[in-house]
Amino acid sequence: MNSTLLILLAILVVVALIFIGMYNGLIRRRNEVDNAFGGMDVQLKKRYDLIPNLVASVKEYAKHEKELLNKITELRASALKPDLSVNEKIALDNQISGAIKSMLISVENYPELKANENFIFLQRSLNEVESQISAARRTFNAVVTDYNNGIQVFPNSIIAGMMGMKRKEVFVIQQAERENVDVSQMFNQA
Repeated sequence: MNSTLLILLAILVVVALIFIGMYNGLIRRRNEVDNAFGGMDVQLKKRYDLIPNLVASVKEYAKHEKELLNKITELRASALKPDLSVNEKIALDNQISGAIKSMLISVENYPELKANENFIFLQRSLNEVESQISAARRTFNAVVTDYNNGIQVFPNSIIAGMMGMKRKEVFVIQQAERENVDVSQMFNQA
C-alpha cells in the first residue's frame, strides 16, 4: 500500500513537472513574440521620426507631389496612436512602406533634390532604418512561427487552450511590394 502511494505520488510529481515545463515554455514563447514586436516597433518609431524631415526636404522640390506627401504624413500620425493593435500597426506599416517607396521613386525626377546633402543623408538614414525594420520583421516572424508551433502541437495545445492563447499573425508584405519596380516608369515621367 505504501509503495503504491509512493508510485502514484511520483507519477503526479512527474506529470506536474511536465505541465510546469510546458506552461513555462509557452509563456517564454509569448514573451518572445512581445519582445520581437517591441523591437520592430522601435524601428518603426525611428522611421516615423525621420518621415517629417524627409517630407519637409522633398516638399521644397516636389510641390505637385503634395498628395503623396500628405498621405505619408497622415499615415505617420495614424501609426503613432497609442492604442493600435499589432495587426493595425502592421497594416499601417505596409501602407507607409508603399508610400515611401513611391515617394523615393518620384524623387528621381528632381536632380537638384537628389544632389542635396540633407536629402542624401535622410535617404541613407531611411534606407538604414528600412533595413533594420526588415531584420526586425524577420525576427518577429520567426518568433511568431515558433509561438504558433508551440501552441498548436500536442500536448502543448491543451495547455495553450486552457491559457486562452491564440494563434498570432506573421508579418506579410503587401502584394504591391512584391512586384518589381518599373524603372522605365521613372525615366518616362516629365
